[in-house]
Amino acid sequence: MADAEIIPIGTRGQPGRGTGKRPSAAARGLAPKSATPRKAAPAKKPATPTPDGAPVEERPVVDDTPVIEIPSLLDTPADVPPTTSSTAPAARTEERGSSPLAGIPAGDWLSAFQHASKELFGDQWEPQLARFLAFLRRRLTGDYTVDEYGFDAEVTERFFMAALRPVAQKWFRIEVRGIDNIPAEGGALVVSNHSGTVPVDGLMTMVSIHDHTGRFLRPLGADLVFRLPLVGSVARKGGATLACSEDAERMLRGGELVGVWPEGFKGIGKPFSERYKLQRFGRGGFVAAALRTGVPIVPLSVVGAEEIYPLVGNIPSLARLLGVPYIPITPLFPLLGPLGLVPLPSKWLLEFGEPIRTDEYDAGAADDPMLVFNVTDQVRETIQQTLYSLLMQRESVFR
Repeated sequence: MADAEIIPIGTRGQPGRGTGKRPSAAARGLAPKSATPRKAAPAKKPATPTPDGAPVEERPVVDDTPVIEIPSLLDTPADVPPTTSSTAPAARTEERGSSPLAGIPAGDWLSAFQHASKELFGDQWEPQLARFLAFLRRRLTGDYTVDEYGFDAEVTERFFMAALRPVAQKWFRIEVRGIDNIPAEGGALVVSNHSGTVPVDGLMTMVSIHDHTGRFLRPLGADLVFRLPLVGSVARKGGATLACSEDAERMLRGGELVGVWPEGFKGIGKPFSERYKLQRFGRGGFVAAALRTGVPIVPLSVVGAEEIYPLVGNIPSLARLLGVPYIPITPLFPLLGPLGLVPLPSKWLLEFGEPIRTDEYDAGAADDPMLVFNVTDQVRETIQQTLYSLLMQRESVFR
């Protein structure tokens, strides 16, 4: 037993793996196709003499690292069964599965697209999607109209009004009264009080008039608005123009509905303690423009805008440094940072008064300072008395 030679099981009479020259048939069948064959080089050792001096031949040392040989597709060993055709589809599926988007039928793509369009545009998604694609085509090809002031009616209706409408209806819950006093056509001048620290009341007036009459209000803005890089271009596209007599008269003669806020920055920048007290209406330039063109003046009173940003302080030195009329301090800003910029959800009331006719005056009435002053004071007093009346009717600031 001491001289017995120990031979590993399954090696066909040779130590190591297989026959010592190549793997067994089973091992070759299990070998992965990506492996690189490596041959074991037996290490040669000198013969070790025995005690009696006779050399004894050493067995070759075989590397224990598994030797894997990849069978060629053109030279399949005889002891490996040939690959059947049933394995070919599996290989193709594995290759196709390398791309996550491969193999999805076109019908599934179309169904997913239709479902997404219905969720986005509603049941009438097909015509709405067609209109949207047509809008994109016109924008890309330049097939759209912008007037001489830079007003883009299509962008204003599709985007600006669509963005402002939820704020007007859901956040401020605007109630509009006397909308019949807005002429259905022709030029008219809407004169309103100004408040709210930030001129949000002008935007809400624009969307309210458009939703109830279908007309676009063309606001007259201060020069500061058009000096701002992004705000100025957006204001132009939305229909605003510089508050000067020449532009105002041209638009009124062209049959536009023009909006003006004569209080200016004095109105939106007044402290909360002076809320709903009208400031001076300037020199009456808007009245002179209405007299020259003979269009009616529609007074507008807005209640609710004073409470969105209650102004309790100001930083005049910083305002002068930045070149702005004022730096507001409210109970929430700058204490809460950007969160303080969210307006409070006050309840708004908009009431349009009876139009004040100007076509009954003589041709040179706009050059009479006293007449211009009297008409200006009449418009201001009408708005102020309506504000007091609405404040008495309002149940709560936020309801």
